[in-house]
Amino acid sequence: MTMTSTWAKAPNYASSPALVEAVRAQTVVDHHTYLEQGLQEVECRACGTCVLVRKNSVRHTSIQWQANPTEACPEFAGAGGRTGSMQTCPRLISSIDHAVMEGIVEIRDATE
Repeated sequence: MTMTSTWAKAPNYASSPALVEAVRAQTVVDHHTYLEQGLQEVECRACGTCVLVRKNSVRHTSIQWQANPTEACPEFAGAGGRTGSMQTCPRLISSIDHAVMEGIVEIRDATE
């Protein structure tokens, strides 16, 4: 029995410079949309660590750390470098929730 792979390499648009430029331009737009747009500073009310936050919905929160969490956050530092099982600091999440309740951080899609 012969198995056929369904994996395919990403397309190479080298023969179409216009398409290469269009993909590059869309990548720049996506980078801005997903990594920069709508981020708001939130400071942890427990330790003062400042992160950038975007609430895409009630359930989805994007957090960008401005420094290494194991150096900036006592909760991560206390994990002794074993942060793989920690998604984020519960005190920081509480601070983000508070910022949402105070209207400092807006939920982009509050219908969810």
